[in-house]
Amino acid sequence: MFGRFDKTVMPTRLDALPGREHRLFPVPTTHTVLGTPLEGPWPAGTDVVYVAMGCFWGAERIMWRLPGVVTTAVGYMGGFTPNPTYEESCTGRTGHTEAVLVAYDPAALSPEAILKAFWENHDPTQGMRQGNDIGTAYRSAVYWTTPEQEAAVRATAASFQPELTAAGFGSITTEFRPASDAGPFWYAEDYHQQYLDKNPAGYCMHGPYGVSCPVGVADLPAQQDIAPPG
Repeated sequence: MFGRFDKTVMPTRLDALPGREHRLFPVPTTHTVLGTPLEGPWPAGTDVVYVAMGCFWGAERIMWRLPGVVTTAVGYMGGFTPNPTYEESCTGRTGHTEAVLVAYDPAALSPEAILKAFWENHDPTQGMRQGNDIGTAYRSAVYWTTPEQEAAVRATAASFQPELTAAGFGSITTEFRPASDAGPFWYAEDYHQQYLDKNPAGYCMHGPYGVSCPVGVADLPAQQDIAPPG
């Protein structure tokens, strides 16, 4: 069905799998941990940002543990194929990355605090991979929806790069794009949503890399008791 294709090379729109007009599976109505709607509606004033940091199972758990998060969901974003399946995204021929939707209350959680968790819990210098997971689907990315998020992305990346360099890492390869340019967020299959809540001993390759992202204390949530992934 899929043929031979280098999963580490972004496809063009012409190379991408055609996808389909309608998704093949329902999306759960409720987050298994937070008890909130996966597709909304959410409280007035809720902001949304999309992050990708390798396999979306562990990435989602990191995000749902942040105080001020309204809901999280996993899906596919940044590519070409409409309504992709997990199997299709893994070929590299959809162009999507495994992304996490983070809906949050900006009065309780700042973009900088979300990005601190993002930067510190994966290696954003690996290009089209994350650890043993190889391919465009595992690239690092941030897709913003507000000017404040964009400013935070650029500022935290600029402050984090010297820390990475001092620790012996290379240059940040994270993809930065407005969500409007990255395209729709296609929700993933039911079994992927809150996967590590349903399977506590499941695969998780995320965790601190020993490099701290400099973010002001005023930008952090009131509590920082987020349990480490693993």
